[in-house]
Amino acid sequence: MISTDDIAKVPLFAAMPEALRSRIVSRSADIRVEAGEWLVHEGSAVHFWTVIEGELEVVKRYGGETTLVSTFEAGDYFGEIPLMLGTNAYVGVRSLTPARLMRTDPADFHFMLTASSEVSADIAQTIARRMSLRRDAYTAANVTQAAIVGDRYDLACHDLRDFLARNQIPYEWLDPSDPGDAVGMPTDVRNAKRFPVVLFANGKRLEVPTLRELAEGLNLQTKPASETYDVAIIGGGPAGLAAAVYGGSEGLHTVMIEREAPGGQAGTSSRIENYLGFPAGISGDDLANRALLQAKRFGTEILVTRNVVSIESTPDGHTIELDGGERVPARAIVIATGVTWRELAADGAAELVGRGVYYGAAQTEALGTRGKDVFLIGGGNSAGQAAMFFANYARSVTLLARGPSLEKSMSYYLIAQLGTKRNISVETDSTVVRVTGSAHIESITTHDERTGAEQERPADGLFVFIGADAETAWMPAPIERDARGYLRTGRDIEHWPIARAPFLLETSVPGVFAAGDVRSGSVKRVASSVGEGSMVIAFIHEYLAAEVMSATRS
Repeated sequence: MISTDDIAKVPLFAAMPEALRSRIVSRSADIRVEAGEWLVHEGSAVHFWTVIEGELEVVKRYGGETTLVSTFEAGDYFGEIPLMLGTNAYVGVRSLTPARLMRTDPADFHFMLTASSEVSADIAQTIARRMSLRRDAYTAANVTQAAIVGDRYDLACHDLRDFLARNQIPYEWLDPSDPGDAVGMPTDVRNAKRFPVVLFANGKRLEVPTLRELAEGLNLQTKPASETYDVAIIGGGPAGLAAAVYGGSEGLHTVMIEREAPGGQAGTSSRIENYLGFPAGISGDDLANRALLQAKRFGTEILVTRNVVSIESTPDGHTIELDGGERVPARAIVIATGVTWRELAADGAAELVGRGVYYGAAQTEALGTRGKDVFLIGGGNSAGQAAMFFANYARSVTLLARGPSLEKSMSYYLIAQLGTKRNISVETDSTVVRVTGSAHIESITTHDERTGAEQERPADGLFVFIGADAETAWMPAPIERDARGYLRTGRDIEHWPIARAPFLLETSVPGVFAAGDVRSGSVKRVASSVGEGSMVIAFIHEYLAAEVMSATRS
């Protein structure tokens, strides 16, 4: 138990009135940690910490790399900056030696500030000094990890930028035709015969790289590190990420395989306003990044830019085959591949994908819409969120919905928000039948479903949200699908091969589970996908226990 004598030598508390010191001590926790233990994880809730014994290190993630910021020793305190700003922890703190600390709750920290002018003055000076150190550390850190050199309307350039953004990799985009960007650009890069060119912070360079080459250049994991796993998760959307977090946290040797970037379609959402626990909303990529950090912290391997081409199941277990022929054996599999945007059937749309026509929010294109006129197709929440996002950049945003109103397909709060933006207009009973342009989009032709009239309109961008479908044709025939290709699970399975009943999220192949949007009958919402991804690990534990028991009996 902490006593007033324990903190008497800490300068902050030495000048504090005895009564206040006694109050703080009586309401604080006595925390002891061993070397290597984390006290604070970046992004976690914060307390006010006082170091009584030991030494700690302060680290910060910049562009996927962990950088040492400073150290704390006996007599130091920390946590005051995020507490004053009302934010989560922006650095991580880990013990270098066995340590003892006093942990004070936020309410008592704020009481301490108001009760003692000496304390508030000391903390104010400390904040000023530490903010200067943080600035210097940020400046010294090589935050930007890559520069993409290429034209805005180059589809390959767009894909690289989108990949980096969704993987939370800080990058710089340079257009060789822009005089401002060309300043300081190496001559051989500016005059390259093929674009895009990727310049890495370490001096390496790639011309027209694939996403996997880019990932490997950034030291992202693309190959499995183990010969076998307890659980292999296919897909890195909300359901896959939840399964990755819970699988790792519950002691299962887990790998998640994602063909693009963690987050799935939800990762492209500019703002999810109704996700539990985030009263101000949260962007899809921020939510995905938080989950990704959690999964990695629990030891889950995350493979990116890998396609799963087949699943083989035998009485001895399951094997996933990746593109390139690598095989990943696992005791259980979770299919969380979500859905893929449905393609726009309008004439000319396919030829202009990446050159003004985009599927999903494509937040990397936001700056390119500044002062321009853009159109969005769709009547669901994804379209509404994107409209609100692009309204902060574009001169005008027009939302085109096929139906007669938005009420049946969009949440009420989003409909209300759309009405608050002067540069957003909503046109119902409207479809796009033609997209026109040469090097990039120039105009679209809309069709009025009520009158049959068509109108050609200038357009600088077209973002498509017209629904999605499950891509399951590649999966083995024994995994049952409904008429639309979604995976049947639990009681919906028509042909079940063994004596026990299937678990709720288990497919028609024992030990192969499905979670999230790819599952037949699922609720197409981020929260429900996260719930299913969490639940599926509980069923996998039951499945593995049953397999062990069956093997013991035999």
